[in-house]
Amino acid sequence: MEHTTKQQPTELLNSSIAAILAVVGEENNREREIIVRRFGLKDRRETLEQIGELLGITRERVRQLEKAIVIRLKMAAESGELEGLRDAERLIIRDLSENGRVGRVYDVAQRLLSVETPTLQQRSQITFLSEISPKLTTINESDSYYQGVAIAEYGDEKQIREKVDEIVKTIKKHGEPISLEALHDQLTYENPKQVRGLASISTQLACLKDMWGLSKWPTVNPKNIRDKIYVVLLDEGKPLHFSEIAKRIKESSFKRRNVTRQAIHNELIKDKRFILIGRGIYALDAWGYSQGTVADIIAGILRDEGKPLHRDEIVKRVLKSRQVKETTILLNLQSKPLFKRVAKATYALDNPQSA
Repeated sequence: MEHTTKQQPTELLNSSIAAILAVVGEENNREREIIVRRFGLKDRRETLEQIGELLGITRERVRQLEKAIVIRLKMAAESGELEGLRDAERLIIRDLSENGRVGRVYDVAQRLLSVETPTLQQRSQITFLSEISPKLTTINESDSYYQGVAIAEYGDEKQIREKVDEIVKTIKKHGEPISLEALHDQLTYENPKQVRGLASISTQLACLKDMWGLSKWPTVNPKNIRDKIYVVLLDEGKPLHFSEIAKRIKESSFKRRNVTRQAIHNELIKDKRFILIGRGIYALDAWGYSQGTVADIIAGILRDEGKPLHRDEIVKRVLKSRQVKETTILLNLQSKPLFKRVAKATYALDNPQSA
């Protein structure tokens, strides 16, 4: 069965799968049922036990049949007997050639089918076609790896996993998020696309705005509201009002972006990493800001100076760490018993030892 190049990717994958399954079903419909259910080609993937119960055979028998069918299909593909595979194979290889020769099946499906979230069936189709194609290598899903696919000439599953592990090790050694270009500079691959493709297969890694790091690092894999706030402020590089932070999160590529302003404000108050420096304006403590009221900041300035300061100098220094009105600072100086005027417009701590 020949496919025309006018077919859309979704149609092409469907017709390729149908043609291959027709070959399997020619001899034994039970074998066809096993392949469909084990690979999730029509619905969800099913276990050996589930299929065994359905077909009235043992788990081990299902495993044996699955292995035998896949081997038979691989041999048929190798000898060019599976015409239904050809166009789909070309489609997948063309995508991989343009994207580093290796990648996560999820990403390949996303690109090929132009969908934001590929369905399990769509991903399963690519996995199945890759499994039987002699021109493709399948990287099986596990705790450490996502389901992946590569052009066979690039290496077998073991070799590709070793390359992925090398990237994980490099990022761990670096100790903080790193750009794709900088990561590529530390490795020996032809281009950054190969690094991205390999890195995408690791469950230990995550990426945000092409900055790569360990998936447990919130700066590349923010999982809760506080992490997202931190990333927004870090990316902005300057203090923001909590309403602006909420807006940035809604406009971001984060998962679960629909958060309320009140929820953002509540999280900002709870987390010591965020410092209130003005009316509703927050900064990161990593930028050198410290917790406390305007009076606390004034007291700290006078204590560090060790001598009285003119009010203009006090105002100048406070405004470096707080976005408040000048009158607010002057009001604190004049009304708080913590401070005393020792000369014209000059203030000191009333009791330096207790401050």
